Amino acid sequence: MIISASIRTDLPAFYSKWFLNRIREGYVLVRNPYNQDYITRYQLDPSVVDCLFFCTKNPTPLLPHLEEIADYRWMWHVTLTPYGKDIEPNVPHKRFIVEQFKKLSDMVNAHNGGEDAVQWRYDPICITGRYTVEQHIKSFEVMATLLEGYTRTCIISFVDIFNCVTKNFPELRPVCWEDQVTITKAFVEIGGQHGIAIKTCVENGALAEFGADCSGCTTPAVFETALGLPTRGLTFTPPKKKFARDECSACVVGGDIGNYSNCPHLCKYCYANYGKDQVLQKHKTHDPESPLIIGNLRPGEIVHPAKQESWIKKKPSVQPDLFEI
Repeated sequence: MIISASIRTDLPAFYSKWFLNRIREGYVLVRNPYNQDYITRYQLDPSVVDCLFFCTKNPTPLLPHLEEIADYRWMWHVTLTPYGKDIEPNVPHKRFIVEQFKKLSDMVNAHNGGEDAVQWRYDPICITGRYTVEQHIKSFEVMATLLEGYTRTCIISFVDIFNCVTKNFPELRPVCWEDQVTITKAFVEIGGQHGIAIKTCVENGALAEFGADCSGCTTPAVFETALGLPTRGLTFTPPKKKFARDECSACVVGGDIGNYSNCPHLCKYCYANYGKDQVLQKHKTHDPESPLIIGNLRPGEIVHPAKQESWIKKKPSVQPDLFEI
């Protein structure tokens, strides 16, 4: 199975100490965000955890400790966008993140024995008076030049205007179809010059016409390549589970150990943060020694063990047809 760390919050940036404590203890507890009384226990053991999947804007705090998780395979999505403090108030300077990305890429790909285990996310794409279509294209070209040779994939998406986004970023508007096409075509062309393919995330397949790969950003095939399985005669066969969004139907669902509304990056476009006050209040209840990322177990609460098994299997051998030999 996959442990997702995490699409709900930036765990490497803000909760690395807690995460490493969980690795040492060999388990983690997760409170269901939609049913606070339901708590799941995940065993943290390489025999059942096929991959630790990290999503972050800043991998720096975890980099010195990768040896402590060396028994696991890893895949990383690192978000690098052109936004400044006006939209991403607590994200470090992008030149710094580029250098951390390069260090991470060298370490992870060497560890996994695979390819493309550190992928770049340039998302969500927001259009404003400052961040125009033209500015996005210029910024992407600069970043793609710097990241050439350190990643083979850039994942893009165009901002969705959920209620929480409207609250935190009221002036933001959806990206029109014409701008989506212009940006996608330009990114595909620029990416091709630097060995970087463009994938989409939760976008309809219509952008495939313009050269984007719309097959999914976390499909079984993506994990197989990142984890170096094909060269070892192995395959990745997760059970079919349904995402909340139809556009993600081809992607793999992992066990997410994060929590919503506790990411202090406070990005204005974030779908997982419902407001600054809620984030700061939750962050105060974080205890690095707790088995939960936020708060602690309350007396009488029941913990439910997750069903866990490895999804990595030996690739079945194909017997030749004797009449074709």
